Formats: sequence, structure tokens, C-alpha cells
Amino acid sequence: MSETPEQSAPLLRLERVRVEFGRLVAVHDVSFELAGACLLGLIGPNGAGKTTLLRAIAGLQPLACGRVAVTGEDINPQAYHLKRLVGFTPDTPPVYEGLTVREFLKFIGKAYDLDRSELDDRIAFWLDQVWLTEKADQKLKTLSRGMRQRIGIARTMLPNPQVILLDEPAAGLDPAGRVQFRQLLCNLREQGKALIVSSHILADMNEYCSHIAIMAQGQIVQFGTVTEVAAGSDGERCRYSMLLAEHVAGLADLFADIPDLTAVAINGERVTIEYSQDRQKVAALIAQLVRRNVPIAAFWPHRADLEEAYLRAGIRQVD
Repeated sequence: MSETPEQSAPLLRLERVRVEFGRLVAVHDVSFELAGACLLGLIGPNGAGKTTLLRAIAGLQPLACGRVAVTGEDINPQAYHLKRLVGFTPDTPPVYEGLTVREFLKFIGKAYDLDRSELDDRIAFWLDQVWLTEKADQKLKTLSRGMRQRIGIARTMLPNPQVILLDEPAAGLDPAGRVQFRQLLCNLREQGKALIVSSHILADMNEYCSHIAIMAQGQIVQFGTVTEVAAGSDGERCRYSMLLAEHVAGLADLFADIPDLTAVAINGERVTIEYSQDRQKVAALIAQLVRRNVPIAAFWPHRADLEEAYLRAGIRQVD
């Protein structure tokens, strides 16, 4: 996964966006920018305000204050031309169950006033992209949740939006579908679109996100590139594992004598530590351990992990 440099003119800009339901502040003064070819992974516990934020960006939820701008213009109830540039797929996409897949997408295309000469081609293209070509003439009521999720994505993409908002889009997908979905998101990034994906499947986000926002109690508590968020506040340190050729007695005391070496976990011949990312320091550490007769058979760094970053944030689950 490669991170894309931010462009000078963001496709999407939020400035102190606030959403209130009576005394409850569901989204609390959220601000960020997203350029084309960037994909923001939005993570957080249930009740954090993720869905409400996506609805606010899509223009479906009134703001108490703040602004949402797409291509430099504010989203408001009269900005119909801008709403066409924003596509939103909720976690349970609404469908007309009595229609076939093709009939439903034709209805959506006509609602967007899409050119009828192009509509059939667009429908065929997006059915292929979401792997449902063979289901085109099947009634929606007969489809599984995962298939409905994919139909929701096709519906969202029909008018060719520039900003794409997906709320738990992979929740109903099987493992093969999740792999195909990741490829679809990467393709959309390559087309220069700006995307926000809300998901609880953090392991997948390393593969397709350029940025991550961790949300709790209506606020963005962390925002940055995947590497920045995964590395945490102390980006100069890293977790390492080593495999020993044999068990070593007194290993914990030996590690305790080494400065700056922390988070030591010993499980038989497998040892996990936290230490500097500086390669020279790591080489010196390995040499020191060898001199002390620690039989290191293998030594490797851990990749920065979003699940660990989320746990480090100390966010409590809200039910």
C-alpha cells in the first residue's frame, strides 16, 4: 500500500463540523481535508459518531455549525450539483425488493437524470466491478446481505461521484469478496477520487487506506497517514521479535540490564521487545546479545499495526 501526497486543492474539506441531537453532541467540531487519490479509513467504537459524520458530509444530516466543502463549494440543501459529486453507501443500503438488480439500477440512473444512451453501459460496467453480472435479472429480495452491499456500491458509483463515502461496506462480504473489494478501492484511488471508508475490519485497512482517523465520542482523536497512526506518538521505536536456538535461563534479568529496551515478553524460545528503530542501534543490540551468548536464530521487526494503534488509544467501547 502506497500513500499518496496531498494535493494543493482538496476535493473535500471539513471545518469545525458539529452535529447535535438536542443536548447530545454527536459530532464535535471535526475538521480535516482530503485530496483526490486519498482514502481515509474511519475507525472507532459503536456510537462514536462515524455514521452521523458520513451523513453530514453527504448532506443528509443538518449541521449545527461548521461547513463541508466539495471542490471548494459548500454543501447545502440547494447545492444539488454538488450532491451529485458525493456518493454515500450506508451500512444497510436501501433497495426496492420487488425490482430486479438491473431495474433498480436503471431507476437510480433515471433519478440522477443520467444519459439513457450511456446508462446501460454504466450499469453493465458496475455490475462487473461488483461481481454481480450474472445476478442482473434476479429480484433484489432474493439476494444475500453481501450481494445487497455490493449493489449499494454500484448504485453509489453510477453518477461517477468524486467523493465516495462507504459505511461498513465489507461487513457482509466473504473472504474472496473482501479481496475483490480491496482491489476496487485501490482502483478508485487510482482514478483520483477521494474516499472515506468506515470499518471495524482494521486488518484490511493497511492494504487500501492512505490515511486513518480514529473517532471517539464525536471527536477525531487521531488523524494521519497509516504509517503515522500505526507508529503512534513515539514513531522512533519499534517492536521486534527474536527466535532463540534454545531456551536461555536468566534471560529476563539480562534484558533488564540493557538501557532503552522495554516491553519484553518471553515465551520459551520466542522473545518480543520494544526498541529504537535506528538501524545502528539495533545492530549494536544484536551484537551485544550475541556477546552475552544469547543464541539468536532469527530477528525481525514488526510491521506497524492499526489494531495495536487502536488499542493504544485507550478508547472504550460504547454499546
